[in-house]
Amino acid sequence: MSNRNYKFEKRQKDLAKKKKKEEKKQRQLARKQASQENSDGDTPEEGAQDNDAVEESAPEESAAEEKTSA
Repeated sequence: MSNRNYKFEKRQKDLAKKKKKEEKKQRQLARKQASQENSDGDTPEEGAQDNDAVEESAPEESAAEEKTSA
């Protein structure tokens, strides 16, 4: 029986990790670019969602201001 070549196995494992990391980076970059493209051409649905988020945060801010002024 031959001995295991641990250095070779480690090298292969490291290469697989590096490849996986690079693929993940590419996916994230593609997703970021897609979101930027979508933000350039706002659709009415996206705009409505953004307005809801602003309206929801406004009452919290006014409640905080009331506490500080009291």
